[in-house]
Amino acid sequence: MLPIVALVGRPNVGKSTLFNTLTGTRDAIVADVPGVTRDRQYGYGRAGDIPCVVVDTGGVVASPRSSVEAQMRTQTERAIAEADRLVFVVDGRAGVTAGDQEVARLLRRAGKPVVLAVNKAEGRDAGVIAAEFHRLGFAEVQSIAALNGQGCERLLERALAGLEPAGEETDANDDSIRIAVIGRPNVGKSTLVNRLLGEERVIATDLPGTTRDSIFVPFERDGRRFTLIDTAGVRRRARVEDAVERASVARTLQAIAAAHVVVLVLDAHQGIAEQDASVLGLALQKGRALLLAVNKWDGIPMDRRDAVRNDLALRLDFVPFAPVHFISARHGTGVGELATAAVRAWEAAMREMPTPQLSKVLEKALQAHQPPLVKGRRIKLRYAHQGGRNPPRIVIHGNQTQATPEAYRRYLSNVFREAFDLYACPVVLELRTDANPYGNKEQREAAARKLAAKKQGGKLNAARRVARKKVAAGKATGRPKRH
Repeated sequence: MLPIVALVGRPNVGKSTLFNTLTGTRDAIVADVPGVTRDRQYGYGRAGDIPCVVVDTGGVVASPRSSVEAQMRTQTERAIAEADRLVFVVDGRAGVTAGDQEVARLLRRAGKPVVLAVNKAEGRDAGVIAAEFHRLGFAEVQSIAALNGQGCERLLERALAGLEPAGEETDANDDSIRIAVIGRPNVGKSTLVNRLLGEERVIATDLPGTTRDSIFVPFERDGRRFTLIDTAGVRRRARVEDAVERASVARTLQAIAAAHVVVLVLDAHQGIAEQDASVLGLALQKGRALLLAVNKWDGIPMDRRDAVRNDLALRLDFVPFAPVHFISARHGTGVGELATAAVRAWEAAMREMPTPQLSKVLEKALQAHQPPLVKGRRIKLRYAHQGGRNPPRIVIHGNQTQATPEAYRRYLSNVFREAFDLYACPVVLELRTDANPYGNKEQREAAARKLAAKKQGGKLNAARRVARKKVAAGKATGRPKRH
């Protein structure tokens, strides 16, 4: 499972800015006022070969003056309890405050590895600004500037030091197809898992929140090995009061990272909600193959089904590649087709794409629809090769690739998806601009002068050789030299 790194500190020290920098997103709201972040925010980060889950927390107030501040502190304490590593964020411009000392006491009681991050250190000597904070009692101190990313990568590397770069696989020897079943509480995830297994393997009730952790269940079907991951339901944090259920959000993120295929289960009676879209976005961020299972379809009257289909199509237009399956987990309707689709999605996510075939598909795509002009010059895309699997990653080389519009990137993604049957998979395009072999204008002029001098030198050398031959010929005939 992925390690969990929690960002902790008093209000307005830059935790949310650091969270956005480490996760490469803008998920956390950033403002120059204290107390913006109140609930925990989760995202994915990476330090070298080690991926992780990053948790943003609200500021810790030493003496809470309101129920909101007290709940923010409770939220932070729970984040500390579920984390594997802790990053203590302080304000380098403000120096050590009483609030920092209170957070330091809280972290020392946790007994977990802590890295002290001295934020807002841009334009100042790192050693000088960090010296004052050594008295907080933490050996590992890093100076950073979260706003521009200075030192943030090094910070995460230090926080994850000592962990093995296990990547996103649960087991190097595990060759099974890992399928994570995610969704809100009480949409039928555990019932679906039991139906796929053919037995009552996990507890399934009509009460929301029955599943409290991610449960890995290995099984075989049609000669293939699978691992089903039943996750706890993710619902709005404002409605989550149980500490165990709050911790389950991080477990769901870990399950998504460990999976090859993610099945988002929706309730046909409720449609798609904000938290469904949020979790779906996390699966997209990890590049997992996606299947959408609309459960309890048997309870929808025939005259309302078209309206439900249209509503889902409207709300899920940001994942047009994800196939929708209408199922009944309780009665088994459509579950067999869902299992077949999961196998097909896994095969697509792990598919090998030879370079000659990729380049040929790219060539046909360019012939059918050329890239746009940029400042009067056509974007040139020369060849493509595979850069990774799960998700399928295609690297395209050419000129001015950084100017390729998003619409044209989507066009290329759809062309590759259709050509290689990348079913249910998001296609990641990486466009690289090759180095110009002729250099810039000054380099070209210098090269031209050098070539001209070389040619002139060659002509002089040729004239000298001719003259020497004439002199040698005169000596051989005995004729006197001409002066």
